[in-house]
Formats: sequence, C-alpha cells, structure tokens
Amino acid sequence: MPSPVSRELEAPSAAAVIAPWAEGTHGALAAAALRIDCGREGFARARAFTRETLGRWSVDHRADDAAVIVTELAANAATHAVPYAPPGDQAVWLGLAVDAAQLIITVSDPCAGRPIRRSPAGFSLLEHGRGLCIVDALAEEWGWTPRPPAGKSVWVKLSTRPPR
Repeated sequence: MPSPVSRELEAPSAAAVIAPWAEGTHGALAAAALRIDCGREGFARARAFTRETLGRWSVDHRADDAAVIVTELAANAATHAVPYAPPGDQAVWLGLAVDAAQLIITVSDPCAGRPIRRSPAGFSLLEHGRGLCIVDALAEEWGWTPRPPAGKSVWVKLSTRPPR
C-alpha cells in the first residue's frame, strides 16, 4: 500500500463541507454530516454516528479506523481551533462521503491555521501531540483545505475495499 500523503489544496466553495478537496465528490453514492459538540459526549456521538453510517453504507469494515480518525480530528479541532474562534462561530462539523472506491472523512472547524503533524520520533510516550501521526498511519491520503473567510476542513481518504 502506498504511504499516506498530506496536501493543501485551493479553497472550495462555501457549500463544499464534505470532501471539499475531491473533484469527484459530487458523484458520491452517499454523504452525511453531523455537528460535533466538543466534549466527551460529543466525541462519543460522532464515533457512534460514524459507525452507524458506515454500517448503513456496508463499509463497516472501515468503522474502527474511521472512528479513531474522527476522534483524533475532532479532538484537534476542540483543542486547537474552537478556543480561538470568534463567539458564535465555534461549530465543528463531521462529514462522511462514500463512493465505490473510497470513504472520505472531513472535520471542519472555525480556525484557518494549518494542522501540525509532529514527527513521531521522541513522542511515543507523550499523552498529547500524536493525533495526526495516528491519522497519517491509518489514512491512504489526508490533507486540509482552507474555508474562507475563516476555517478549514481536514480530510482523510480510506479505501472501501474489504480486508483480504
């Protein structure tokens, strides 16, 4: 399997919350979105929503990886974006989209700052700071897209192929 790739792309239209980087997203077989409340209950709801949605789409074999990715991205948004967002603009959104070949996960937040992936060297015992390393290990590809006037969407691609 090729190593995961992260990239930054041009800003999408305001309506492109789900998989804003993907040119072919408009042909998605299915898409779903959920506003995430930043906290334990909100993260648990996001994981349950992800698992239930992937089950309905018959890609539940990707549910464990997707739930971990959703948790890491939502926690990053809650920690690094929401506290610095203007009052009234603190929403974090989860987007899921699937087509025949891939599952796309997006987490959109109100901060335009670039996600920072720290080098895994020397971080193995730290409690925090490894989230994007985990995402990188699970994803086929990931990156982020600015959402003007403020905010970004971090996206992840997972194959829908069943395990061998």
